[in-house]
Amino acid sequence: MTAPSATARATLAALLLAGPALAGLAGVPLPATSSAWAADSARYVEGMGDVPVMPGLAPAEEAPLVFDKPAGRIAQSVMAGAMDRNAVLSFYNQTMPQLGWSRAPQRAGGSASFLREGEELRLEFVEPAPAAARKAAATVVRFSLIPR
Repeated sequence: MTAPSATARATLAALLLAGPALAGLAGVPLPATSSAWAADSARYVEGMGDVPVMPGLAPAEEAPLVFDKPAGRIAQSVMAGAMDRNAVLSFYNQTMPQLGWSRAPQRAGGSASFLREGEELRLEFVEPAPAAARKAAATVVRFSLIPR
């Protein structure tokens, strides 16, 4: 069996994000309007293809880092939002397995890792930069995609 293409995975991600959010089943805070939600649902973490951005997270002030090596992609992006760390973990624990990622054993510091097809996606919670702290961004997540 071959793995679905990146386009198929991205389409599946959009559908998966729409279902629970519209039904209110995800336990994730929903944006105030459906148009705001629609804008959020089509976003993916920059440089990581089909890794969806949780509604409420936005790119932090750092530019994403992306390398494409023969051994695989290396990408890093930082997102921030005024939400609880557990809500972020819950969203990605529910979403990523449906995109073909499997959860790796728990990492130190409450971080999470997912594995798929020779790649590892790490979600690490970092202290907000002073500018982000002033904007009340309660949670800062570093997404790292590395070959495995």
